[in-house]
Amino acid sequence: MLRETGRVVAVETNAVWVETIPSSLCGRCAARAGCGQGVVSRASGVRGLVRALESGAVAASDCEVNDEVEIELPESAILKGSAWVYGMPLILGLIVSLSLEGVGELATVIGFVAGLGFGFLVVRLTQQYWASRRVLEPSLAARRTPEALIIQS
Repeated sequence: MLRETGRVVAVETNAVWVETIPSSLCGRCAARAGCGQGVVSRASGVRGLVRALESGAVAASDCEVNDEVEIELPESAILKGSAWVYGMPLILGLIVSLSLEGVGELATVIGFVAGLGFGFLVVRLTQQYWASRRVLEPSLAARRTPEALIIQS
C-alpha cells in the first residue's frame, strides 16, 4: 500500500477531499532528481487535492475540516492504471501497423499513428468504467485531530 498524509479540506457523504504534498512518495522514488512533479511541488508549494473514500478503518462522517488523515492506495491500482493508459494505445498502434505492413512503409506509419489515436480514444471512453471501480481510488487509512497532534508534540 502506498500511504500519504494530508489535511482534510472538505467532507462529503462517503468521501473527503484531502490536500497533500507528495513528499513522502517523492523521497522514495528512484527518479526524484529528474522528476518534474517533485521539483514543481517543492518550488511552487502547490499542493494536490485528492478525493479519498471512507473505509472500514475511518468513516468520512468522523472527519472534520483541518483533521490530519492518512490515505492509502493499493500498488496494484497504480500498476493496472498505468498498464491500461500506456499499454492500450501502444498495443492498438502495433496491431494496426503490423496489419498494414505489407501495404507499404507510409501506410504502416499512418496505421500506427491511427491505432495510437484510437487507443487513446478507447482509454478516454472507458474512463467512467474505471472511475466506478472503487478499488482504484484512494481510501482513508487513519485520522488524527488537530488536538491530538498538539498533545503528542
